[in-house]
Amino acid sequence: MNSSEQHRHFIIHKPYGYISQFVNPHKRKKPLLGDLYDFPVGTMAIGRLDVNSEGLLLLTTDGKLSEYIRSNKFEKEYYVQLDGIINQQAIDRLKKGVEIGINGKKYTTKPCKAFILEQKPVFPERSRRIRDEAVHGPTSWASIIITEGKFRQVRKMTAAVGFPTLRLIRVRIGDIKLGEMPSGKVIEVESLTKVT
Repeated sequence: MNSSEQHRHFIIHKPYGYISQFVNPHKRKKPLLGDLYDFPVGTMAIGRLDVNSEGLLLLTTDGKLSEYIRSNKFEKEYYVQLDGIINQQAIDRLKKGVEIGINGKKYTTKPCKAFILEQKPVFPERSRRIRDEAVHGPTSWASIIITEGKFRQVRKMTAAVGFPTLRLIRVRIGDIKLGEMPSGKVIEVESLTKVT
C-alpha cells in the first residue's frame, strides 16, 4: 500500500516516560512526542506505547496508512524483561493464548509467537533503573510477537503466566526494525512501505 507523496512519515525510538501523543490528555507532567521533534500538523502515532514502554513507533500524516498498519496484518515484536526466570511451559501458554482483562471483561488473546531470549539484549540503561537483581531476584528476557494491539496487552499476557513485565521494548513492526537506533532518535522517511 502506497501513501500519497504529500504525506510525511517518521520512525522514532520512543523513550521511557514519554506519552505517545501530542496533547497531554490529563495535564500530567510527562513529556510528549512533540518534545522530540518539530512534527508537522496532523502527525499521528500509528498505535501507541504506554508511558512505561519504549521502542519502535511509527508516525505519519496519512490516516489511511495509519489504519492499515494498525490492522492485524502486521506483526509487532516486543522484547520483555520479566520478573523471574521464565520457563518453556509459560512460553507455550503465551503462544496458545491467555485470558486477560480488557475494559473490565475477560478476553483470550489470539495465538502468537513467543520464545525465550537466551542472551540478554543490549539496550541503553533506562532513565529510571529497573531494579537490583541482587536484592529483588533474577530476571529474564523473552520475545513476544503479536498481531493484536489491545491496551497493555503484552504486560497483561506475561502477568497472566506468572512473570510480570519489568521492561518492554518494541523492536519490530512488520519489516521495520528498531535496530541500534538511539532512544529519542527521530528519522523522517520517504515512505513506510517496508512495513507492508
